[in-house]
Amino acid sequence: MPVTNTINYLELPMTDPAATRTFYGTAFGWTFTEWGPDYLSFDGAGLDGGFDRTRPVGPRDAGPLPVLYAADLAAAQAAIEAAGGAIVKPIFTFPGGRRFHFTDPTGNELAIWSE
Repeated sequence: MPVTNTINYLELPMTDPAATRTFYGTAFGWTFTEWGPDYLSFDGAGLDGGFDRTRPVGPRDAGPLPVLYAADLAAAQAAIEAAGGAIVKPIFTFPGGRRFHFTDPTGNELAIWSE
């Protein structure tokens, strides 16, 4: 049951459903449910969400930054690169750990952090 006043769903734009499914499935093992030609919901990300082809794609750095966790940062970066993602900020230290930023096939920027 969703909890009042908590984030329980994340929706991101996409331009190519097949490329989105392949990238996130390959890099992270996420699975998808297709809801017509313009929407994919995903499972396995720790938070429910979806990709919507009808949402406008904004400039990089213009929206929220989804941040994922990985116990092995180098392995996560290798998986993203192998899946076709682009590293836009190499691994750097920040208070609390280390992280890097990448873009998916649509150009959405996400980050991955580790201790």
